[in-house]
Amino acid sequence: MFDLGFGELLVIGVVALVVLGPERLPRAARFAGLWVRKARAQWYSVKSEFERELADEDLRKAISDPARDLRKQADELKRELDDTSRSAAEALRDLESPRPAPDAATTPAVGAEPAPTDEAPKP
Repeated sequence: MFDLGFGELLVIGVVALVVLGPERLPRAARFAGLWVRKARAQWYSVKSEFERELADEDLRKAISDPARDLRKQADELKRELDDTSRSAAEALRDLESPRPAPDAATTPAVGAEPAPTDEAPKP
């Protein structure tokens, strides 16, 4: 974290021994160790909470993307079904609507004989 080597720690220890003296140095070292432990614990707590929040956000994204895709596909299917039902209803209406009767003079009936003429048959 601070990148202190053995030489720097030795210099800090010697300065602490000179300033505090041999009687108060062990108590000060314990006190400093306690604060370092508390700081590390706090740092790890914040770090783990941050990582947990990131994992939760990733999980929400992973869940919401497929759900959004499924909703989109369902909307497309609904649109297609609506179009199909609309075209089927139109086709049914066309089949059920009455058609105009064909003109009997222009179209002969099936199986009917030709209409008689005024002329006599020629021998």
